[in-house]
Amino acid sequence: MLKLNAVSKVYRTDEVETTALHDINLEIADGEFTAIMGPSGCGKSTLLNILGTLDRPTSGEFWIGGQDVARHSERQLARVRRKHIGFIFQSFNLLEELSVRENVELSLLYRGVSSGERRRKVAAVLERMGIAHRADHRPSQLSGGQQQRVAVARALVCAPNVVLADEPTGNLDSHHGDEVMGLLKALNAEGATIVMVTHSADHAANARRIVNLFDGRIVAEHQQAA
Repeated sequence: MLKLNAVSKVYRTDEVETTALHDINLEIADGEFTAIMGPSGCGKSTLLNILGTLDRPTSGEFWIGGQDVARHSERQLARVRRKHIGFIFQSFNLLEELSVRENVELSLLYRGVSSGERRRKVAAVLERMGIAHRADHRPSQLSGGQQQRVAVARALVCAPNVVLADEPTGNLDSHHGDEVMGLLKALNAEGATIVMVTHSADHAANARRIVNLFDGRIVAEHQQAA
């Protein structure tokens, strides 16, 4: 379970202090699918970065699986990310100089997985994503939907407990966006916890809960019918 208790995030420069998040209290249960919505600049990506341990709160507590990680060192946070979290980004973040197979394999290299196990895991996840036939292609040789499938495969190859998706359909047309949402729903049905930032009310409707942010505060939450 992910739990934020009175979390605030303040960015400071010599002349300006900006509060990105203010006193956030949020619990996300294991196996939940939560969508985070709100206007640009309301703190959605900051919240997702804190949930993914890519950023740390200025104040408050952040619990992952019963452990408060808000004051962990960078090394400790890196271990938490490797163990628990997969990321899907709007911009795909694929390396053009690497093939599809190599892009997905990177996640396993960082975890010290043996070469034989890497090959097995990468082959399995590419087959699952329907892009095994593109394993030796470069990202520029793929459609936007295929690139996002590679990004999803990279997030899933390490079997994370939590998948954090930041506008995963933002660079896709409606058809490919719906395909990615179908993948996320299938992952959630298999037990993965999904937290997705989105501007799309249609895509947010796939989640079981919607959390609305405004000016760094949670202003509404509601559960949706199964």
